[in-house]
Amino acid sequence: MKLYSLSVFHKGPTKSNLLKSAYDLSSFSFFQRSSVQEFMTFTSALIVERSTHGSRASVKEQEYLCHVYVRNDSLSAVVIADSEYPQRVAFTLLDKVLEEFSRQVDSIDWPSGNPDTINYKALDMHLAKYQVQNPREADAMSKVQAELDETKIILHNTMESLLERGEKLDDLVQKSEHLGNQSKAFYKTARKQNSCCEVM
Repeated sequence: MKLYSLSVFHKGPTKSNLLKSAYDLSSFSFFQRSSVQEFMTFTSALIVERSTHGSRASVKEQEYLCHVYVRNDSLSAVVIADSEYPQRVAFTLLDKVLEEFSRQVDSIDWPSGNPDTINYKALDMHLAKYQVQNPREADAMSKVQAELDETKIILHNTMESLLERGEKLDDLVQKSEHLGNQSKAFYKTARKQNSCCEVM
């Protein structure tokens, strides 16, 4: 059971704005880490943009699950985990992070903030804590939360199911501001070898 990234976004009218993020990419080769990180940021932003306000969803991509929570106030968070990581624990983490973030960072800064200007340092700590802590123990605590919170969680089986009709992931990758040229080339090469999403 592994967590790879934890990100906080503001969901704007047309695109999402990354406010803070933390990554644990130690399981990837050193040379892949920057591209993997860019793809995780790109994927997280895309999922936030395609999710509705007040929703929770899990998007399956290969052996990964991307869990997203978009609050009604547009503050959003995404955690990317392996498929074995308990869904309830992931959503407990997202709830906790968004609650804490909204108390520490003024909402006036959400639409225009960025990772360099937002003063919130707890993401790395939360990622490490939920990585190390036995998720099954945390799951017992989060069952109580889940019983209180009857919000439905939508499960998308692929990234493509999240895209609008006629949209292609390849086109979105090419237009992305989150991905550098090296990552786009890496994506193309991996796509040709039909193992694209092993990147993430």
